[in-house]
Amino acid sequence: MIEESGRVVSIEEGAVWVETLRRSTCSACSANAGCGQGLMEKLGVGQRRGYVRALTDLQLAVGDGVVIGIREDLLLRSSLQVYLLPLLGLFAGAMLAQWLALPEAFVILLALGGFFAVWWRVRGCSRRGVDDPAMQPVVLRAQLAVCAMPVEDR
Repeated sequence: MIEESGRVVSIEEGAVWVETLRRSTCSACSANAGCGQGLMEKLGVGQRRGYVRALTDLQLAVGDGVVIGIREDLLLRSSLQVYLLPLLGLFAGAMLAQWLALPEAFVILLALGGFFAVWWRVRGCSRRGVDDPAMQPVVLRAQLAVCAMPVEDR
């Protein structure tokens, strides 16, 4: 499971909306000092809040800390569908136009047509899976709030 911490902001029947902080991995990159993205991260420009609907059977309240998770295979498959398939459609359209010996303008148009055709198909498939519980993030566990006990002077 890929895990992320967050805070419950809304409760539904069988699910909660969780607010997470989007972070980049710039702090771990070796090119952090000379990178514009790393500078933006240091300035806090890249920090935005994300909202995720996660399924749960736990009794949670607004403000509770939770850890949500999604299966690795689901994330990998979704990434390939969203990034790789439209790119393959682009190349397939361009290669088809090139094979038909069409002028360059038609090669470009067919490449874009292949991209958008595959993109439209991926979009339709993702909409069909929206209500599938197996494809939803889930609340793995609630995080306990640690209360700081005042230390008395001796």
